[in-house]
Amino acid sequence: MSHSTPASGSSQHTVAGTVLTMPVQIRTADQHMAMFSVDADAAQRMIDYSGLRVYRHRPHRAIVVLMLMRYLDGDLGPYLEYGTNVMVNRPGSQEAGLRHLSSAGAFVHHLPVDGEFTLQAGRQIWGYPKVLADFTVREGRPFGFEVSIDGRLAVGMDFAPGLPVPSALTAKPQVQSTYSCLDGVLRETEGTMRLSGVRYRPGGVRIRLGDHPYANELAALGLPKRALLSSAVRNVQMTFADAKEIS
Repeated sequence: MSHSTPASGSSQHTVAGTVLTMPVQIRTADQHMAMFSVDADAAQRMIDYSGLRVYRHRPHRAIVVLMLMRYLDGDLGPYLEYGTNVMVNRPGSQEAGLRHLSSAGAFVHHLPVDGEFTLQAGRQIWGYPKVLADFTVREGRPFGFEVSIDGRLAVGMDFAPGLPVPSALTAKPQVQSTYSCLDGVLRETEGTMRLSGVRYRPGGVRIRLGDHPYANELAALGLPKRALLSSAVRNVQMTFADAKEIS
């Protein structure tokens, strides 16, 4: 990979012979997400390697988010991506409780994808822990998917349909910090997200775990269990800035 800053001031990365100009744009994607309250100590053990601390929305509880993203039109091409994200305190912050949850960041612990180019870009530019996986997606009610790595099931999820959320509540751009730790390097990436066609419901998800090590890690958090809430988003537009290394 090469990295340069052209005269315009926007940085560029060359990945597999393709030049990407930052920020990377995702023009069309959809998302299925479920949020779970899990034992905070178990979640902390899972991400201890990052040096970050889990965000405790209750004294002994942390939040883990499992999601499927289908990227349809973007600078990295079309691909599927599954993520296990743990809500964390920003470095130096000790906030806790539901009231300050919006200040937390998301630490990306698992990130299987089904494309070689996005794998290389994700690891090289942002330090995301992308690995190659096979995805099976079923449209309909319920919407469902499975992620398998090296022929072993990691996780499967089925989503019951939710209730539509008024677009006035979701149209405002959201800025989200994600953290990654690859090869011992902690990075922060700021992204902007705009959502439309959002549906939410309490619970609404069935999880299946396989025998891949990722599944064992999710089981150690107490999954499968009832979700706090689940959502489906018909269209997600996103931008990803350059990652910043955190010493």
